Amino acid sequence: MDLTTAKAVISGGASGLGLATAERVVGAGGHVVLLDVNEEQGQASAASLGDRASFVKTDVSNEADVKESIEAAKDAMGGITLAVNCAGVATAGRTLGREGSLDTEVFNRVIQINLVGTFNVTKEAAAVMQLNDPDDNGDRGVVISTASIAAFEGQVGQAAYSASKGGVVGMMLPIAREFAQFGIRVVTIAPGIFLTPMMAGMPEEVQESLGKQVPYPQRLGRPEEYASTAAFIYENAYVNGETIRVDGAIRMQPR
Repeated sequence: MDLTTAKAVISGGASGLGLATAERVVGAGGHVVLLDVNEEQGQASAASLGDRASFVKTDVSNEADVKESIEAAKDAMGGITLAVNCAGVATAGRTLGREGSLDTEVFNRVIQINLVGTFNVTKEAAAVMQLNDPDDNGDRGVVISTASIAAFEGQVGQAAYSASKGGVVGMMLPIAREFAQFGIRVVTIAPGIFLTPMMAGMPEEVQESLGKQVPYPQRLGRPEEYASTAAFIYENAYVNGETIRVDGAIRMQPR
């Protein structure tokens, strides 16, 4: 697959990892449609990307919403060849906290956005991709989802987040095996500690401390490094059914 002709739909595309990926696609010559619940930021981000980008307000946890948004993205670009799942929340909370056990609704919300939302975008985008003409390698499309190193080394207070990201990793292989018949590859990226808008809001000393926990390079990940990984996956036809850690070799401690 050639990024210069990509038609990408990116959830959580208004900022952070999603926006960096959109910038990479547009910079290569491709088209993008950003999906996000933040309409103001989404419109501004799409405008900053230029004529080859647009925005559709989308709640990924709402199946009907996703169906409509994917249809709108298909119409806007004349098809879809790449779907990147970056929408997510990182709600933390101890299962047994000082004020009692964690509210199951909090747990459910994280699962609905991070896991079910990823599934919704994946299936609806793939339904469009399967109708594409295959390229020289037989590819019709690529789905890239975002897990986390918390899927493997969740910390105290990350039960919901780790469960959601572990689910993203777990559903990847069976979906990749199913979509093989359509020429659609399914791959997951598991980022480490990245300098996203949420992280940027933390005090500088906290950011520096977190960066020093990374073996090498001893700093926070940059969104463009996620984007370059997504570009590599899209263009390498033999990468399929795998989770790629992009984390500087960090392994998270319990706390």
